[in-house]
Amino acid sequence: MKLLRYGPKGKEKPGILDQHGKIRSLAKVIKDLDGEAISPAGLAKLRKVNVAKLPLVSGKPRIGSCIANPQKFIAIGLNYSDHAAESGMTVPPEPIVFTKQVSCLSGPNDTVTIPPKSAKSDWEVELGVIIGRKAKNIKQADAMKHVAGYCVVNDLSEREFQIERHGQWTKGKGYDTFGPVGPWLVTRDEVKDPQNLGMWLEVNGKRMQTGNTATMVYGVAYLVAYLSQFFTLHPGDIITTGTPPGVGMGMKPPQFLKPGDTMVIAIEGLGVQRQKVVRDK
Repeated sequence: MKLLRYGPKGKEKPGILDQHGKIRSLAKVIKDLDGEAISPAGLAKLRKVNVAKLPLVSGKPRIGSCIANPQKFIAIGLNYSDHAAESGMTVPPEPIVFTKQVSCLSGPNDTVTIPPKSAKSDWEVELGVIIGRKAKNIKQADAMKHVAGYCVVNDLSEREFQIERHGQWTKGKGYDTFGPVGPWLVTRDEVKDPQNLGMWLEVNGKRMQTGNTATMVYGVAYLVAYLSQFFTLHPGDIITTGTPPGVGMGMKPPQFLKPGDTMVIAIEGLGVQRQKVVRDK
């Protein structure tokens, strides 16, 4: 299934894509696309729905974040060896873990606002993993049972805040709109191998990133089990798993986002994001 949320910001309704790529409303089936809806019981309920009989959604509504009200938005740093090299850093012996604030969640095509004095805002196409079952101290062999599905994430980053402001990476990762998620939550059964998905990102029509999840240092199953050692993962939590090379910080000279730029981001089978950049006031 390809599950989504559509409508004005703060008033999104749950939906599903039918076999023709049309949006059908799930508003009379579930309240929202949240942790309860994507739990094993919730997904089992949705699979019994006759999608063809659901109301068609007219027009081209705004698409919101494909998950509502996650407790956590967790991110992994330097998880592609070639990206670590372009950043001048070594691959860590264990995953680097930081958080993005849930307040930065944004729709996949919403405008990205960079901070008023930002000079080093950057892009990162990433595979998002959405948890569907509570995970605490689980084994890697059992990890995939706890995954509801996958999505596209743009892990936007203000590099000065992240690296030069003396502290955790979190400073550069959580500005409002710095977490576009979606367009769809693609359920795990529709993704044959999350470790073999092509991914790319363009800025102003120029290809910046081209990669594949096959080159991740730490794969999805490892990350889910690893994180469950440190805190409990709950249904709806998002894990964004790192980015391939081609970020602005790694270019010579570095290149960063500026007002008026447009980004197009995609992962094989998971959909496309399109964002315009403006400066916040």
